[in-house]
Amino acid sequence: MATPEEKLSFAAAPGSVRERLLAIREEVEKKIGTYESSKSLYEFRKVILDNRKGRIAELMQIIREVPKEDRPAVGKFINELKEWATVRFQETDERIRKQELLKKNAAEDIDVTLPAEETKFAALHPDTLVINELIDVFAGMGFEIYEGREIENDYYNFTALNTPKDHPARDMQDTFYLSEEFLLRTQTSAGQIHVMEAKKPPIKVLSPGKVFRSDDDATHSPMFTQMEGLVVDRGISVCDLQGMLDTFSEKIFGKGVKTRLRPSYFPFTEPSVEVDVSCFACGGKGCKLCKGTGWIEVLGAGIVNRHVLENCGIDPEEYSGFAFGMGVERIAMLKYGINNIKALFESDTRFASQFRD
Repeated sequence: MATPEEKLSFAAAPGSVRERLLAIREEVEKKIGTYESSKSLYEFRKVILDNRKGRIAELMQIIREVPKEDRPAVGKFINELKEWATVRFQETDERIRKQELLKKNAAEDIDVTLPAEETKFAALHPDTLVINELIDVFAGMGFEIYEGREIENDYYNFTALNTPKDHPARDMQDTFYLSEEFLLRTQTSAGQIHVMEAKKPPIKVLSPGKVFRSDDDATHSPMFTQMEGLVVDRGISVCDLQGMLDTFSEKIFGKGVKTRLRPSYFPFTEPSVEVDVSCFACGGKGCKLCKGTGWIEVLGAGIVNRHVLENCGIDPEEYSGFAFGMGVERIAMLKYGINNIKALFESDTRFASQFRD
């Protein structure tokens, strides 16, 4: 009985056919041992055994060129070569895959005696901590949360807030205009107009969100976060505002912190006030944080201007209200002793990891 090697000598094959059969066999023998990955071996296998474009498949075309009486023998020789090549590729593929598995296992080997890597715990950003705390404080006083849109039209951002186009108060804010009508909101107060148009008093709403102004230094950023509050009901006065601010100050800055109101100007409130809190670092004695005054400015507030109520369809003879607004970054800087607002926007995880609830 003939051995596989004797069969593949193709001694009985016609001369031209025999040469091509031997050439393919020699190519397989020469190259198959050079491949070190199953992927590269698979590509070579396609070159030889692909049913449409492989070298052996191309041999089937020459059957038409040989005499009829030789065609069965030629077909047999081609099939024997195909069977031999298939076995060689299977054996080689199994060997390579075993080697690949050994390498993979070695690479994934774990030394259980090594010390464990330190687990790093994530931390919330100071802005997020302050926002969460503010929402908790004001939600406890009955405020609802409303998040307005960052792209506003001129009416809601200025005109409805008692700031018409020729009003000098517009110069107080350097605005990013997208067109003559639309802009990036400069204050979350615009959201209060939407609320008052959609809802009848009593209203008690807190509106947090990003605002945008062309301003940039150590204490200001072109984009920052505001938290605006609005209360509208019958008989609302400055006394209600003062009581709410006292509760807010103690909850955020600590027990015993007091508030002080100073006259100011905002077009959408009348009267308007700047709100200071007694320095929580020195207890009002005077220090570097409060610049020796014993007081720190934290927000602006006032009684809602009657024209703003009228613009929203609310009768100022029947209802009144107060509004207040603060910069979240400013509260965070005061609360956590941050001296440069840019640190809040640099996305440095080492910075954020210093702050915990």
